[in-house]
Amino acid sequence: MNLNLIQRRFMSSGLQNICYKLSGFNKYGLWRDDLLDEDITEVKEALKRLDPKIRNERNFRILRAIQLSIQKEYLPRNEWTKLENDILYLQPIIKQVKEEQEEINEWNKLY
Repeated sequence: MNLNLIQRRFMSSGLQNICYKLSGFNKYGLWRDDLLDEDITEVKEALKRLDPKIRNERNFRILRAIQLSIQKEYLPRNEWTKLENDILYLQPIIKQVKEEQEEINEWNKLY
């Protein structure tokens, strides 16, 4: 049973790594959370709550990616984002926003 679990984790992490490399956004130096749609209410609120330093780093990555895309170039291979270096910096805040919204909805149902 434990061997089966280890195999699934290995396969899923290997598959995840392959899919990450094939996605292409890492060639521009972007992180996964940089790709989230800013028109979604939870993402918009999470971006407002984001630390200014992290927000500036995010904006830099996005602007650099736009510039590279316009020039039809990629970053040098050694600067590509690796899966292990890709930090989900926005997910915890989005989770918190969703939980708060659910609590508000529950409160409104009761009163």
